[in-house]
Amino acid sequence: MHTFANAAFAALIALAAQPVITTGTTSAFAAEQMAGKLKLGTPVLRATLPGQKVAGGYLTITNMGNTPDRLIGGSASFAGKVEIHEMKMEGGVMKMNAIPGGLALPTGTMERLKPGGNHVMFMQLKKGLKEGESHSVELEFEKAGRVRVNFTVRSIGDTMRMKDGDNHSDHSGH
Repeated sequence: MHTFANAAFAALIALAAQPVITTGTTSAFAAEQMAGKLKLGTPVLRATLPGQKVAGGYLTITNMGNTPDRLIGGSASFAGKVEIHEMKMEGGVMKMNAIPGGLALPTGTMERLKPGGNHVMFMQLKKGLKEGESHSVELEFEKAGRVRVNFTVRSIGDTMRMKDGDNHSDHSGH
């Protein structure tokens, strides 16, 4: 577990907590895809600042099957390491750490990986991520196996809206 003592890293986390802005169009968002009985929706990467070595990835995962699963990791050509992380406040300090054993995906539930919460953490970036790019990422699930997902890079202040009940089919901003 890491405490955010480094001011530069704390600033990056503050950027991740910025209000979400939507574009008013569905064309900028990737279509949902299936990985076995898991429905994966709206995969988005956050653009990086020059020299930044980490980036967050966000998406929704709905387990439509009869068997629990678990998101346990992944790989990407632009990152040396991919982990599943959580962020939470503990004693007034924002802390982030890898989720031991990965993220549980109980049957019949939707998990929203989003800024300030659970997310895919891309570390040891080999290059910066620029708004408008698309990057192929291989996510690894305990039961569904490995699945290739295309993540769209969004600007630092512009990422998907993750309110309760949003099925991500309408991104008109209401």
